[in-house]
Amino acid sequence: MHIVSVNVGTEKAISGKSGTSGIFKDPANKPIFVGTEGLQDDVIIDTKNHGGADQAVYVYGTTDYDWWSDQLDRDLPPGLFGENLTISELESADLAVGDRLQMNEVILEVTAPRIPCVTFATRMEDPQFVKKFAKAGRYGAYCRVIQTGPIAAGEQVRITRYDGERISINELADAFYKKPKDKAVIKRFLSVPIAIRDRNHYQHRLAKLTE
Repeated sequence: MHIVSVNVGTEKAISGKSGTSGIFKDPANKPIFVGTEGLQDDVIIDTKNHGGADQAVYVYGTTDYDWWSDQLDRDLPPGLFGENLTISELESADLAVGDRLQMNEVILEVTAPRIPCVTFATRMEDPQFVKKFAKAGRYGAYCRVIQTGPIAAGEQVRITRYDGERISINELADAFYKKPKDKAVIKRFLSVPIAIRDRNHYQHRLAKLTE
């Protein structure tokens, strides 16, 4: 398993909409420093829903890309889905919250699935792509940065599985849509190192359920 591409976004206008986005990412031709807030020079416009320490890096795998390529019957270049790192042989359904990805000195920790938005659908030039992406269950994973440093395409990636409660990326994504009311389920989510946005959300839900 290795880094196929390190992708950095630039601010571009969104076709058919007012405003701009940083979803348009292109492969870098040099090493890129990964800090606690993400990749150096990567542009994030919608800071309400994207970025931050717990969504600093978005990773997507070639296994998922190959599946989409077959579904869409076209080649899909690295960075098309807005990911920062395209990783060979990675399938996001195999990842769980707390899993760690190490590449040289950089260590990332999985925190959340990517929930698709209308900007993503616009990027794919398909108004139905949000539904298609969610149905496919190939979300990719957001990560926090445990250890910073430079990375580049070609570097090996090693995964260390979280040794606590195993909450898969897909289970967390399903919960986003189904909004569980089972307190035991919510407590499971809160027992693992989920993203702060999700933690705040589930703490609030748990408090409401216990009133």
